[in-house]
Amino acid sequence: MRNLSATAAALLAVLLFGAALLGMTAGSFRAAGFSFLCASLTIYLRETYLLDD
Repeated sequence: MRNLSATAAALLAVLLFGAALLGMTAGSFRAAGFSFLCASLTIYLRETYLLDD
């Protein structure tokens, strides 16, 4: 693993998407939406600041 922080951010995004899907199936749409938002921001920050070009 070249960039440990970028890999950790990707793993966090996957976990947040999983939490959002679980929230949607349980009917907790506010928590699911917040999880989707956090996952999207995590991906944006990973692509913008953590990856080398």
